[in-house]
Amino acid sequence: MKDVMGLIYTGENDIHLGELTSLRAVAALPIAGRYRIIDFQLSSMVHTGIKNVGVITQKNYSSLMDHIGSGREWDLHGKQGLTILPPFLTRENMGVYSGLLDALKSNTNFLRLSTQEYIVLTNSHTVYNIDFTDALRQHVESGADVTMLYSRGAKSSGTEGENDTYLSVDDEGRVTGMEIGSAVPTRDCACLKIYITRRELLRQLVEQGAANGMHDFERDILQRNINNDSLKVYGYEYKGLACQIDSIQSYFNFNMSLLDAEVRRQLFPKERPVYTKVRDDLPARYIDESQCSNSLVANGCVIEGTVINSILFRGVKIAKGAVVKNSIIMQDAQIQEGAEIDHCILDKQSVIRRNGRLIAPAAYPIVIAKNVVI
Repeated sequence: MKDVMGLIYTGENDIHLGELTSLRAVAALPIAGRYRIIDFQLSSMVHTGIKNVGVITQKNYSSLMDHIGSGREWDLHGKQGLTILPPFLTRENMGVYSGLLDALKSNTNFLRLSTQEYIVLTNSHTVYNIDFTDALRQHVESGADVTMLYSRGAKSSGTEGENDTYLSVDDEGRVTGMEIGSAVPTRDCACLKIYITRRELLRQLVEQGAANGMHDFERDILQRNINNDSLKVYGYEYKGLACQIDSIQSYFNFNMSLLDAEVRRQLFPKERPVYTKVRDDLPARYIDESQCSNSLVANGCVIEGTVINSILFRGVKIAKGAVVKNSIIMQDAQIQEGAEIDHCILDKQSVIRRNGRLIAPAAYPIVIAKNVVI
């Protein structure tokens, strides 16, 4: 694995995540009670043995940089470890990427200066816990130019499929067709937006694409060449848990699914723990007469009221007489006395005042932005 590097692109379109990404990148979105989405990509790479990882940022990346810091939590703070690649600004380039291809073009120096032969390229809005070793082995043994990881279990996120890519894969594992942005896909292999290729080949494809005015890596490079002998594109099936977080509904549903112990076992296997930024805090406290059932409660929480089927991040306070059901409450939020919420997503430091009520249907959870008081 000394010959493999990692590259994470965090500039995906986040329009369907609304208030959740108004002040942060998708990669920095809190998930599962104490983690951020990028924790899963970084942890997967570290467990595979990848020691050189670049993170391409686009916008709202202050929260992301604060979270990953020097990469110490992932053991990526050495001489060649974690590299933050902020938007590349010149007189000709305003630092706004039209797609992954643009982002790669602006960061070709990072690719050129790296010494590894292979690269694992991934997005930042898909949650998974993967050991890339088998995929890399298949990539080398098959003689593929590009290997795309896919899952038959990953489903469309409900945003009319505009960000979804589906593949056709033959018996030998070669990709024979691609659908991008289809509302009714005819293929059942959902691409996880993870690509394995040679570093120099990627540089060559990026330079050729940029010279021809191309912007999108999948549409302009892969889709156009999958049936050509000039580029061998293969698929690798990942059979574990994977979910694309690109809408409020997909975010809410995925977090709620983690209340199932079996889902948690798939996402957090003992042999591949997920690392995250450490916050020293007291254990959660349950005051007399409080009630809590079927919920994930992080350290630092103080519960005096009732919590049912919910996920509470660090430092959340539920006052006496307050009722929280089927909700996601992020770090340091407060639910005051007598308040009631159901099917809500509360961002960090938000407050529901005394006797307030927020009730929403399961299909359309209410989202309260960061630092808002209601």
